Amino acid sequence: MNLRKLRQILFVGVAVSFAAATCSADVRLPHIFGNHMVLQQNQPIPVWGWADAGEEVTVRLSNGDAASTKAGADGKWTVKLPAQQAGGPLVLTVSGKNSVKLSDILVGEVWLCSGQSNMEMAVASSNDYEKEQAAANYPKIRHIKAPRVPNGFPQDDVDAAWTVCSPETVGGYTAAGYFFGRTLHKELDVPVGLVNSSWGGTRIEPWTPPCGFVGIPELADILNQVELTNPANGAYQAKLAAYLDGLEAWLKDAKTAYKQETPLSPPPAYPAEIQPLTSHGSPTTLYNGMIHPLVPFAIRGAIWYQGESNHAEGMLYYHKMRALIGGWREVWKQGEFPFLYVQIAPYQYGNESAGILPTFWEVQNKSLEIPSTGQVVIHDIGNLQDIHPKNKQEVGRRLALIALAKTYGRSEIVYSGPMFKSLAVEGNKLRITFDHVGGGLVSRDGKPLTWFEIIGKGTDFVPATTEIDGNSVVLSSPKVEQPAAMRFAWHKLAEPNLANKEGLPAAPFRAGEVPERDWLALKVEEAAKYKLIYDLNLANLGREVKYNVDASKEFKGPFDRIAYFLELQKFGDETRYVYASMDAFTNDVTKIGVPTVGSKASFQQKVANLNVLSNVAGIVTGEGLAGGNIEFWPNNYGPTNVVNVPNASASLWDFGDEKSNPVDGYGCMQVHNHEARQTIFAINQWKSGPSADIGIGNGNTDRTRDWTFTSNASQYEVKRLRVLVRPK
Repeated sequence: MNLRKLRQILFVGVAVSFAAATCSADVRLPHIFGNHMVLQQNQPIPVWGWADAGEEVTVRLSNGDAASTKAGADGKWTVKLPAQQAGGPLVLTVSGKNSVKLSDILVGEVWLCSGQSNMEMAVASSNDYEKEQAAANYPKIRHIKAPRVPNGFPQDDVDAAWTVCSPETVGGYTAAGYFFGRTLHKELDVPVGLVNSSWGGTRIEPWTPPCGFVGIPELADILNQVELTNPANGAYQAKLAAYLDGLEAWLKDAKTAYKQETPLSPPPAYPAEIQPLTSHGSPTTLYNGMIHPLVPFAIRGAIWYQGESNHAEGMLYYHKMRALIGGWREVWKQGEFPFLYVQIAPYQYGNESAGILPTFWEVQNKSLEIPSTGQVVIHDIGNLQDIHPKNKQEVGRRLALIALAKTYGRSEIVYSGPMFKSLAVEGNKLRITFDHVGGGLVSRDGKPLTWFEIIGKGTDFVPATTEIDGNSVVLSSPKVEQPAAMRFAWHKLAEPNLANKEGLPAAPFRAGEVPERDWLALKVEEAAKYKLIYDLNLANLGREVKYNVDASKEFKGPFDRIAYFLELQKFGDETRYVYASMDAFTNDVTKIGVPTVGSKASFQQKVANLNVLSNVAGIVTGEGLAGGNIEFWPNNYGPTNVVNVPNASASLWDFGDEKSNPVDGYGCMQVHNHEARQTIFAINQWKSGPSADIGIGNGNTDRTRDWTFTSNASQYEVKRLRVLVRPK
C-alpha cells in the first residue's frame, strides 16, 4: 500500500468517526454559560453552542427576550439576545431536540481578569484573609476560573463553572480581580462577573491570538513561528509536502531494502518547526486553550497583571502589548474595549542590573499610548523581597478607580498618580511639571522627596534636592552646575514617596538629554600626552574581540609608556573609573590590548613607575608606585604563586597566579599593585561575553581577589576600556 492510499484511508476513517459522533448531538452550550453566570449589561448578548446540523435552536430569557437560528453544517450555532438592563435573576433556556436550562443568571458588569501569578494569586493569599473571608457575603459577585490548559489550536470550551461569592468560595477567587470587582459592585450597585483566565509564571506571547502579531514588524519572527504550525498556511503545507515526498521515497527504499535484506537508513524526521505549539510558554497556546473558548462572551473590558516573566525585554514588550490588546479586541469584535493593567512592583530580581526594571516600567508607561488603556502604579505597596505583594486590596481598588473614571464616566474621580508632563531648564535647576496631580503634589510620608536624580556636563546622576512648587517639582544639586537631564525612581528597588493628595503614587520616568561625557579627558590630565590605540565597548567581548577603535596598524612611532582607562557603571550607580599607566613592557602595540590567542600576548611581570588615578574607594592612587605587576594571557590559570610575587597568596586567585594550559583557555587581563595587596583592574573570561569577569579593585570573595569566576559583565550598563601609549 502506498503512502497516498494510506492517507486516503485515514481521512475517510476520521470523517466516518466524526460523522458517527455528531449524527445525533444534543443541544449544548460551552461552559462559559452556566448557572449563576453574569451577562454584560447594555450590550447585545452572544450565545452559542452545538446541535445537529440544520437543527432549529431557540434561546430564551425568562423575561421573554428570545432569538432563534439553525445550526450550520458543522453543528455550530450562534444567536444574539437583545441588550439587557442590570438585574436578575433570570433563567436562560436553550431549546432544540432537547432543552438546556440555566438559572440564577444576573445582568451587570463582566470583566476578563488575566495575566500571570499576581493575577492568579487568590484572595486566600492576600492580606487579612480571615477578615476578608468573613466579609465576603456578596451574592451578586460571581467568578469563573479557566483551568490551566495550553493548546496548539483554538479550543471551543473550558471545563469550568461559575460560583457565587461567599465566605466559602471567595478564597479561590483572583485577589486583584475580586477587590476590583467588589469596588465596582459597591460603587455601581450592579452585579459583577469575573472571568479569571490566568496562569502564574507565564509570558505575554502565549496569551496573544495569532491575529495580534500581524502587522507588527518587531514581532515578525513570532508570527512566522505561529504560522508554520497552522495546517491551513501555505508555508506549513509546503514543508509538509516536502516531508511526505521524502517519506514516500524512503518507503520505496525501505521496501527494496526489506526484499534484498540490505541496511536501511532511518526515515526522515518530521519537521520540528511545523509541529503544534503545546507548551504553556509557546506563542498563542494559552490564547488557544484559555481565552478562545471564552470568545465572544460579552465583556465590558479586561484587567491585566503580567510582566515579571518578560521584564528584561525593554521596548519589545510594548510591541507585545500592542499585539495582545489589538488581538483580543479583534477577536471579540467589541471595538476598543477598556484594557487596564498593573505596573509591576519593585523587586530584588537577584543580581540583575538595577536599571533593567525601570526600563520596563518606562515601556509600561508607553503602553498608555494604546487607546482605551489605563495603568495602576504600585511602587508604594510592593514588597522588595516578595514578587507577590499581598496588598491586592489596593491593587484592585486602583484598577477600579480607572474603570469608574474612564469607563463609567465618573469624571470627578482621581484615578492616577502624578505623570510626567514636561521638563524645563531654569538656570542651575530643572523644573518637572506633572499631569494627574489631583488635589496637589505631596510627599506621602512627609519626608523630602526621594529617588529624584539629575545629571549635567561632567557629572554623573546624583541625588537631587527637591522642592514642590504647585504642579511642579524643582530639582537642583550643588554638584551639578548645568543640569541637563533627570530620572525618577530609576532603580529596581525604588519605592519613591511622591504622590498626589489622593494617595496615588507617581510613575517612574526619565527626561532630558544625558550629555556626552569623556571621563578620561575630564579626570586624567596626563592622558593629554598619550595617543589612543584601542577603544573597546566591553559589551562586544566574545571569542572575537571587536574594538570600536583599533589604531594599532596606523601607529608607527616608538612609545615609552602604556596606559589603561577602565570605566564601569551599573544601572542607577555613579560611574566608577580607574587609570593606570606604566613604563612600556613591550614595544609592540598589537600586544597591549586584550591578550587573545591571536594577539600572541602573554605577560606575567613587574611594571615600573606605575601611576594610578581612580574614584573607587580603597584604590591606592599616586605616581611612581613601585608595586606594579601585570598578568596578561589567554590561558587557563590557577592560584599557585609560582613566580613568587610579593604578598600574593598561594591559594587565592589574586596578583600572583600560575599560567597553565590550554593556551586558548579562560584568559585574564589584570593590572595589580602587589605592595598594596590590590588588584587595580581585571578583565577575564572575555570569550564568555556577557558572562565575562570585570572589576576595579579587589574582588572580595572566598576564592578570588582578581574577579575570576564572578561572571558579572552583564551587570554593567557602561563598560568601556581604552588603551593608550605615550609617543617618544
